[in-house]
Amino acid sequence: MALIVQKYGGTSVGTTERIKNVARRVARWKAQGHDVVVVVSAMSGETNRLIALAQEIQAHPDPRELDVVVSTGEQVTIGLLAMALQEIGVPAHSYCGWQVRVTTDSAHGKARIQSIDEEEIRADLAAGKVVIVAGFQGVDELGHITTLGRGGSDTSAVALAAALNAEECQIYTDVDGVYTTDPRVVPEARRLKTITFEEMIEMASLGSKVLQIRSVEFAGKYQVRLRVLSSFDEDEGEGTLITFEEDENMEKAVVAGIAFDRNEARINVKGVPDKPGIAYQILGPIADANIEVDMIIQNVGENGTTDFSFTVPRGEFKRSLAILRDVQEHIGAAKIDADDKVAKLSIVGVGMRSHCGVASTMFRTLAEEGINIQMISTSEIKVSVLVDEKYLELAVRVLHKAFSLDQED
Repeated sequence: MALIVQKYGGTSVGTTERIKNVARRVARWKAQGHDVVVVVSAMSGETNRLIALAQEIQAHPDPRELDVVVSTGEQVTIGLLAMALQEIGVPAHSYCGWQVRVTTDSAHGKARIQSIDEEEIRADLAAGKVVIVAGFQGVDELGHITTLGRGGSDTSAVALAAALNAEECQIYTDVDGVYTTDPRVVPEARRLKTITFEEMIEMASLGSKVLQIRSVEFAGKYQVRLRVLSSFDEDEGEGTLITFEEDENMEKAVVAGIAFDRNEARINVKGVPDKPGIAYQILGPIADANIEVDMIIQNVGENGTTDFSFTVPRGEFKRSLAILRDVQEHIGAAKIDADDKVAKLSIVGVGMRSHCGVASTMFRTLAEEGINIQMISTSEIKVSVLVDEKYLELAVRVLHKAFSLDQED
């Protein structure tokens, strides 16, 4: 017997029939003697519908009022799931974020959880009830409804698991775990039995969409065991356990997985003066416009000038170029060239700490396929490269094979 927190995403509760399926799954866990707390998202597409309604009223909806509107999506789901459980004889009680008192800061649309009052949840669990909590939402100290940002239900579930000291936080989604890479690109991709928090944080930040990065960071900080499972498989299997426990077997897996992101654009500022402060003069205006910069390279100076390259999200490409056109004359840059048809490809693995030659294997494999590397970025457990987007899928496939990721550990 254990206390389990389960989270079901929008596709898992997208119809009333799917909500009934979730209820049956929860009932099985309850029948095994476990205490169960369920966190749910809004039904698939509902949040987008509510945002569109708000935008019909205000082109740029008031953040506080938008949170009031979009938080209703989860309120519908918790009520329906509680009814579905009661219909099959399982006592259940639903709560909105403000009822449980998920206290957040006041940053509407991107609030961060500060504390959770779990007293009522524990009382319901002691009374034999399944507790259902609306994900994605909370309340600030002034009593205003807040939301946590897209994917925030994952964070809600992890925070509840931490507050309740749950045995495990199970994230049910439309895939049955974390894979070595996207199976749609590499059919031989293999589901991982375990992956460390460090690896999962890197994978999430580099383009893997299985989990929201904030939820993984939260779980790592509070040492909450996370497991990714499929809500569509009747026999749900073991899924993938995301753990803080590094055992001796993890050294054998040099590379755990390959992540990629097509949402990249490269900008190269050529012939800039090689002097202190030039990086700030280029990137300062970009940062002031709230545009995130990812990979950065500054070449060694020659004849008093250097080249400065960086990447931005593809959706910010044109705006970034417009800003830099204004900066170009001020800093005395010779030329700006850019490319929005690039993609970032990354290999990730904690085993890279204790193995040499991983980067060279990556570079050699890409060279043998005639794939040019435009930029490189590294950390202790990952190597990322920027390549022409048209070669991305080929690059993923050859690297997946080169690192034997299709083979069992």
